[in-house]
Amino acid sequence: MNYGAILVAAGVVFLAELGDKSQLMALALAAKHKARDVFVGMFFAILLMFALAVGAGALLGNWLDAYSNWVAIVAGLIFLAFAAWTLRADDDDDDGELDDMDRIPASATARTVMMGSFTAFVVAELGDKTQLASATLAVREGFWPVYIGSVIGEIAAIGLAIIIGALMGKHLPERLIRYGAAALFVLFGIIMIVQGIRG
Repeated sequence: MNYGAILVAAGVVFLAELGDKSQLMALALAAKHKARDVFVGMFFAILLMFALAVGAGALLGNWLDAYSNWVAIVAGLIFLAFAAWTLRADDDDDDGELDDMDRIPASATARTVMMGSFTAFVVAELGDKTQLASATLAVREGFWPVYIGSVIGEIAAIGLAIIIGALMGKHLPERLIRYGAAALFVLFGIIMIVQGIRG
């Protein structure tokens, strides 16, 4: 096993993720939901997305660059849909439809948060620089060292964001958190669409 490649991949991914949309989404989600549920959802998304990115890099090399613009546009549109969904949930709460949370089983709520966190991470990482960096490293270093290192780096960055979000969530109003999350979805959606169009 090439331990040097593992350390390089972990460092590159961790640094690239600092302040990135995936980390900010993790922070926003953990401020509103149980940190454990957010982490579990994102953990499995991390395993999946880096397996795809590193595997693609190891197999296909730079051929993927030809489609990166379309991936960015589609991901941006999905982020805008997430923003609308987040604000729609706020309207539903205002109507009193979700006031009685004890009617929803705890397992279903946890599953919903896990699936939402999984989906948010997958969309955020489509065509992201951490994915592209991992794919590029895999062209030279192979699958396993880059995969292990990338997963370690991403878990460290996302874990840090979830801890901060969970601590912040205790001191921030729920409506502010929801509007902040929706604003982040809109911001990143627009950025990704513009990047896709401009190439």
